[in-house]
Amino acid sequence: MKFHWFHLMPYPDLPDDFRQAHRSVWVDPDSRLYDPVKGHHMYNEYLDTLEYAAEVGFDGIGVNEHHQNAYGMMPSPQLWAASLARRTRDVNIVLMGQSIALYNPPTRVAEEMAMIDAVSGGRLIAGFPVGTSMDTNYAMGSNPATLRDRYRENHDLIIKAWTEPEMFAWNGKYNKLRYVNIWPRPVQKPHPPIWVPGGGSIETWDFCADMDYNYSYLSFSGYKRGEQLMKGFHDRLAELGKPFNPFQAAFAQQIIVANSMQEAEDRYFEHARYFFERCLHVYPGFADAPGYRTEATIRAGLRAQVGGSATAYGKSFKELVDEGFLVAGSPDEVTEQMEHLISSLQVGHLFCLLHFGNLPQDKCMDSTKLFAEQVMPRLRHHWEDKYEDRWSPNPLPPEQRAEPRPVRQPAKV
Repeated sequence: MKFHWFHLMPYPDLPDDFRQAHRSVWVDPDSRLYDPVKGHHMYNEYLDTLEYAAEVGFDGIGVNEHHQNAYGMMPSPQLWAASLARRTRDVNIVLMGQSIALYNPPTRVAEEMAMIDAVSGGRLIAGFPVGTSMDTNYAMGSNPATLRDRYRENHDLIIKAWTEPEMFAWNGKYNKLRYVNIWPRPVQKPHPPIWVPGGGSIETWDFCADMDYNYSYLSFSGYKRGEQLMKGFHDRLAELGKPFNPFQAAFAQQIIVANSMQEAEDRYFEHARYFFERCLHVYPGFADAPGYRTEATIRAGLRAQVGGSATAYGKSFKELVDEGFLVAGSPDEVTEQMEHLISSLQVGHLFCLLHFGNLPQDKCMDSTKLFAEQVMPRLRHHWEDKYEDRWSPNPLPPEQRAEPRPVRQPAKV
């Protein structure tokens, strides 16, 4: 079983009346609520926390791309991935990812990810999200009717740019390039493992099955509601004649580890409530632009992740835990809940959302340390020696890696 510490990087200072005074945290929130000085401290604390997760033994540390929102303030996750690649040694860099349909030309994605793979010594996981409707259609102005078609062409161009040693021309529907000859090339061959994050669509399932990619369900409604969707993914693979492998699936879960369930509620509930009630306050009109979901997905009854009915708004701490929005409690209680999550969802990779909302750094690190030391080791045995994990990086051996120079302290005068 593999565990990845994932950071959404939310803005932690939205006002108490945000939900009442503003229609959405995404696309059109009042930018005057953002304080650049607070942002300076926020970003540096968040990077410190990601590096701490690497130090305590997580398999990967993850970042992702969003635009025009206070929920996930990483418009350019490749910047963070580059920093983390330089500042860490053995942990995987989960760039989950760059919304490849938005890049023109997409060879920019191929170049940037190749650089990160080079700096890290082959530790990159390349995430290829289609992107939310809020980001792609409303914030960035992409046509929802052509978004998936553009995504597929951009994907094909990136893969060819990584794997074709000869210079070539690309005469596609959306990209016209006379010379494609990227430098650098990825360390991993033929390219870094590709993970496709999604909220649930038939087309994404089929794409992952066809390309042998990892499907990552980035859920906000918890593992109990995620069970049906993950079952749908595994059933779809079976229908297409693909063998079951839990490492082809990943799931994201909000987690709190404390000394007891009561301490988890006393120290963390206010921050979980901030996340569910402010950070996920999305105007439904932004969540699902006409044409964004395909007919097959609509017919299957798969709904948008945000702006839908599976809301945690107004729920008590106990309800959040009982309904699976949160995995929380003492190390023993969290381990028990995680056992059920892993077996019911049949996933080999877990995105651990140990930071959420306006959670302070000290509380986040306390929970992270308890999970790493008292929960993670008790769950490692899942899927051990039964399945090959073909979706994790294949880095350079230690003797071939560069040794980063230590940070120099300024000389005293």
